[in-house]
Amino acid sequence: MIFLPHIILLLHWAGAVLSPLAKISVSLSLILIYLLNLIFLHVMPYRDKANRCQASPDILVSNKAAARLKIMNGGRRIFRLCFWGVLIQFLFYIFKLYSYPLSDLSGNGIFYILSDGILTFLFFYGLILNGCIRILLTCRSLGVWKRILILFFLWMPVVHLFCAKYLSKRAAIEYSAEVCRFENRIARDGSMLCATRYPIVMLHGIGFRDLCYFNYWGRIPKELVHNGAVVYYGHQQAWGTIEDNADIICQNIRKILEENHCEKVNIIAHSKGGLDARYLISGLHMEDCVASLTTISTPHRGSELLNILNKLPDGIYRLIASGFDRTFKRLGDPCPDCYHASKQLSSGFCQEFNEKYPDSPKVYYQSYASYVKHTFGDNLLSIPNLLMFFTGAPKNDGLVTVDSAKWGHFKKTFASSGRRGISHGDMIDLKREDYKGFDVIEAYVQIVAELKEMGF
Repeated sequence: MIFLPHIILLLHWAGAVLSPLAKISVSLSLILIYLLNLIFLHVMPYRDKANRCQASPDILVSNKAAARLKIMNGGRRIFRLCFWGVLIQFLFYIFKLYSYPLSDLSGNGIFYILSDGILTFLFFYGLILNGCIRILLTCRSLGVWKRILILFFLWMPVVHLFCAKYLSKRAAIEYSAEVCRFENRIARDGSMLCATRYPIVMLHGIGFRDLCYFNYWGRIPKELVHNGAVVYYGHQQAWGTIEDNADIICQNIRKILEENHCEKVNIIAHSKGGLDARYLISGLHMEDCVASLTTISTPHRGSELLNILNKLPDGIYRLIASGFDRTFKRLGDPCPDCYHASKQLSSGFCQEFNEKYPDSPKVYYQSYASYVKHTFGDNLLSIPNLLMFFTGAPKNDGLVTVDSAKWGHFKKTFASSGRRGISHGDMIDLKREDYKGFDVIEAYVQIVAELKEMGF
């Protein structure tokens, strides 16, 4: 990385001090060494811990995924080489200009210096582009729009350095999380860590449906199944009221019990799904069919955001709600009721709900929460987070406060070690991204593993 970019200066030196015959031989050797090393730097075979996943063919992630991580981490290594290489080049040119006679900085001398500088710039520019393209093609946590924006700015000198820095950060987080999962899968291979006594039923929140082509729970169910869990979904409506959704869930649970020849299920519910489940247990008297209820970011005491939205004129609120109803009826909801379903998330309604439907002593209740550390922690929820902050709810995930999410045996508040925090959507792997200091997939594996240990 010190001398390789300076092929022009090396050839110039060879022509100046060697005989014609030796000059040809040395020049050809230098060009060959330059090309071979340049190819090696761009191809960059890179061995790391991700290769361990090849040791067991039964592991969920295939050799193809290991190759993906190998290519992605090669891009990060290229960035590191370029950082130190550029730093060394600054020192090299300072030394060169300091030691070069001023009388020679003319004619051929200045030509060779400028030519060498241009070639050195292209040398590192090409390497950085290579690293960026590697990560753009292999990093799964980059969305479509991020890829488009980065591709637009990538070809601009200097600006592409900021693109490289961002890509390196995203790749580092994803690579670290994936390698950790590989190691966990190898260590747990055959252990059936999540093989609970009763099947798992996962209930989604408001505004979403259980779809085949886009799983509400992201990568989580697949990992649970790999570790031995039997996973089902509630298939309730996106904008159904608590009562309507509980009826649908009740019918599905009875089918699950019959199919699996068991007496109970474990419910894991996110957001409003937790209220649907609580009404199912206490309102529809399904406590004998539910062993445990785990709620994730459920507004048990209401959402401050709904308290704000309730201040809108009722006519405008109903107009907006009717638009949602028409849309989701086309998508499969039999009787969407956005107006009343959303109103059921207000603090006033939840207070009455909690008094009317107390917990059943036959069911184990536990809960988890999360929060974002600043308004721009999650761009999708930055405005709701800001509105809730100004209403006196600073510790929230963008939709639900930590205090509102606490119910039954409160286990944990999830937060990343970075500046971002963990939002309402992050708790269901909505963006399929990994965050520094927090692995949402591993969090659910541990939740289900604890249910298994407790005999559920």
